[in-house]
Amino acid sequence: MIKFGQIDNVYVIGIGGIGISALARYFNGLGKTVAGYDLHKSELTVRLEGEGMSVTYTDEVATVPSPFIDNKERTLVIYTPAVPVTNKIFTFFKTNGYNMHKRAEVLGMIANNYTTIAVSGTHGKTTNSCVLANIVKCAGKDGFAFLGGISRNIDSNLVLPSVKAQYDNPDTLLVAEADEFDRSFLWLEPKITIVTYVDADHLDIYKDRNDIIDTFNQFVQKCRPDGIVVVNKKIDTLIDCKALRKVTYSESDATCDYYATNIRLANGTYTIDAVTPSGVISNITIGAKGRVNVENTMACVAAAQAAGIDAAYIKEGIATFKGVKRRMEFHVNKPDVVYIDDYAHHPRELAATISSVKELFPGKKLTGIFQPHLYTRTRDLAAGFAESLDALDELMLMDIYPAREKPIPGVDSQLIAKQMHRCKVSLVDGKDNIIAKLLSSKVEVVLTLGAGSVDQLVTPITEALGQTSPSYT
Repeated sequence: MIKFGQIDNVYVIGIGGIGISALARYFNGLGKTVAGYDLHKSELTVRLEGEGMSVTYTDEVATVPSPFIDNKERTLVIYTPAVPVTNKIFTFFKTNGYNMHKRAEVLGMIANNYTTIAVSGTHGKTTNSCVLANIVKCAGKDGFAFLGGISRNIDSNLVLPSVKAQYDNPDTLLVAEADEFDRSFLWLEPKITIVTYVDADHLDIYKDRNDIIDTFNQFVQKCRPDGIVVVNKKIDTLIDCKALRKVTYSESDATCDYYATNIRLANGTYTIDAVTPSGVISNITIGAKGRVNVENTMACVAAAQAAGIDAAYIKEGIATFKGVKRRMEFHVNKPDVVYIDDYAHHPRELAATISSVKELFPGKKLTGIFQPHLYTRTRDLAAGFAESLDALDELMLMDIYPAREKPIPGVDSQLIAKQMHRCKVSLVDGKDNIIAKLLSSKVEVVLTLGAGSVDQLVTPITEALGQTSPSYT
């Protein structure tokens, strides 16, 4: 086990990734010299540079600062599994025997020193972890949070304790997004574990859904013996907690330990009463937008109670939560046109987002712009994508964003389009073409959807449709 006190320098390969950048910020906060490489400059990498980290976008060993080259024994190299083995900087560090660890392993080294709340599941991880981080903050617990998205409450993906003594206290709460990609979450040993969904995904890593379920069950067994597992009722029979204590949650299933009742919607905001084993928490206002967050809220209530947080702080943390960047994020909200951006990139996520928007804007025409993410995901889930996207009125379907993958013959966006039967679909790519089509159409509610480069459309679409102060955000 590496001792961070013996490390002066931390080099991060893939530093622009949302999860690994939180680690870069953590070590920067500890006073280490942090630098890294990423393929593309982004808003996030620019911010990391502004925080004092050196970032290169050129895959050449000559771009690595000399302290990292000259002080091998006191240098830690962190990398993501998405980095290709042909990367020159990665190859240099590997060949020369540097202390190298995957992002997930390093997160485990940190988190397993504290009382960790791990949020897992194929959907809902980021929102739930960000809400829990806000609840912990409202309760004055002064802990850590390693998040898979930018919480709008803190404009960051990292929370650090304000008191240094908390770094040495094993009772300090730490909220961690537990990622199933590359089986990353198996490095964690949490005190409280949330499992939201176990849908088929990452089939470039897993053989099939049964393999995913088996791996989630391995992760659940990582929970500490005195811990608790919080499981979505929809997947209760799939999760084997053995001797561990388990509680279930749902949106409104009264057979659960935690469920919502008296659900009401007013001015785009949901308010609920949360039924818990210790009584009802009345009139919880949900800051996060969309019906799906009623279910998410119950997961957070269960985990927060397991962490010993009082109901008043739970209510405050949920009500004052401002949302996550790229999760049902409003950019234009005028009487005649609304524009929302969302990270949804799996059929279930798309269905949840689209149905939530329909409920917020009943009777309005929904125009979606979707960029499929990964060839393998498109190949494996094309029918599910088609079914979810068919709930839109009109769809502009972009080319597949390949990320780490090479093209697969016969797999393209048309694979989705040809299975859609209700929605009006057009294959459109390129910023100018998309903006022109939007401006030539009668749009009412516009959604950008996807996990790739579709977020680069946010600013031009916002400008084109006319930015305004949202009536609720």
